[in-house]
Amino acid sequence: MLPATSSRPFGAVLTAMVTPMGEDGAVDLDAAVALATHLVDHGHDGLVLNGTTGESPTTHAPEKAELIRAVVAAVGDRAAVVAGAGSNDTLHAVRMAEQAAEAGADGLLVVSPYYSRPSQEGVVRHVTAVADSTPLPVMLYDVPGRTGVRFAPATLDALAAHDRVVAMKDATGDLYAAAQAAARTGLAWYSGDDSLYLPFLAHGAAGIVSVVGHVAGPQLAAITAAHDAGDHARALQIFLSIAPAIDALNGQGFQAVAAKAAVWSLGLIPSRHLRLPNVAAPDEDVEAVRAGLRAAGLDGVLAA
Repeated sequence: MLPATSSRPFGAVLTAMVTPMGEDGAVDLDAAVALATHLVDHGHDGLVLNGTTGESPTTHAPEKAELIRAVVAAVGDRAAVVAGAGSNDTLHAVRMAEQAAEAGADGLLVVSPYYSRPSQEGVVRHVTAVADSTPLPVMLYDVPGRTGVRFAPATLDALAAHDRVVAMKDATGDLYAAAQAAARTGLAWYSGDDSLYLPFLAHGAAGIVSVVGHVAGPQLAAITAAHDAGDHARALQIFLSIAPAIDALNGQGFQAVAAKAAVWSLGLIPSRHLRLPNVAAPDEDVEAVRAGLRAAGLDGVLAA
């Protein structure tokens, strides 16, 4: 694990954790604690809860709070716990942020408002309202493929001036703009794409908020350490070794589905159930995920 610093306010290796559920659809807190503990034992210095991969659109306020409390109690002394506070309803996002703070989260992940596609002024006001609502540091989340709204450069400049906005999770795929924005704003930049982690590191990123980290936390930590040490050949070697797992967990764009299939296959959670409109991976897709894990040398290793 790499300790949090001013340049890495949430550490370096974080995973957007799935929310385990029983076959009846109820959130399985015991499984969530076990998974969170496993991840922190295997290379993570942070976790993101209640994000899209955690099925935040279909979990309810009490469930989100209970999940944060349980995970903080289990690993909060060893890892940063960042909670999603994303909504296209600003008042709802504020309530989510307040609830996360009360539950013990260390930070907030705030996505640009989705579906409504507000103006850039609306984005600034939305994020400012959330950031003002608690004392927690904020990681912005730019994922225009899901939200339809990208943070404009002037918007980033305005938000970076807020004392509590300290980082960005970037899932735009735009490395050039990311390097420019990170240098200009001083925000800690985190890759939001597993496949782009190495190029993001080369462009000055602080770390990653990952999906493949569910199964490859030690490898992501080793990539980070090798890059920090200037051993870029070693970083590339490790990165290429886990490429089949990256493809398996991200290739179809259903990260929550594939990630649950992966950790279920490794025996880390007891069920691969998801709430509608997501559905659990069918057997043939589970086998494809397993094939990716086998090709990356990860099948059965982490569950041991």
